[in-house]
Amino acid sequence: MTDEQQPDVRWAPMEPQPSNRGRIALIVGLIVAGLVIVGVLLFFLLPRGDSPAPGASETPSASASATPSATASPSAEPEPSMTPITTAPPVADPSVDAFRGQVQGWLNDALTGLDIVSDSTGQDAVSVVDTLIDDAQRLAETPPPSSIESEWRAALDVYAQTLVTLRTVVTDGGSTGSAIDDSRSAAGDLRAIVGL
Repeated sequence: MTDEQQPDVRWAPMEPQPSNRGRIALIVGLIVAGLVIVGVLLFFLLPRGDSPAPGASETPSASASATPSATASPSAEPEPSMTPITTAPPVADPSVDAFRGQVQGWLNDALTGLDIVSDSTGQDAVSVVDTLIDDAQRLAETPPPSSIESEWRAALDVYAQTLVTLRTVVTDGGSTGSAIDDSRSAAGDLRAIVGL
């Protein structure tokens, strides 16, 4: 073997690593402080919605001039400003063709709904009549052309009244034959007015 001496290996406990808790707390504290500072700066430096935009100042700047000018001096009382009152533009008078296109779906549904009511009873018939009454309300809210307005309104009132009568008959469980015929006739009058 060799004459060199081998080192004697001994096991000794390792030294504990120094605690990093203080460093971590310091780093987190500095980050939080930085975020708070940025937040405060943004709060004070960013313009808000109620402040005037840059360059759109309404106050005149006073400057000294060597010669007197003939401009009016500002008065002590500000002049009252008129707030513009916006109203909806007047509704344009639709053509009969355009009006027909608006109401055709509801008038077609009226005939279909009356057919359904004639074939059903009870709550099913009541719900269909309620839908027809809602459609009649939509027809009343749609402005007709002035050329047919009076005739349209009168016929629509008759149609709405026949639907109310039909609902009463259906709710009471009576015979719906004549009430459906009256409603169908009134719906036909409306269709004739608009050219359907």
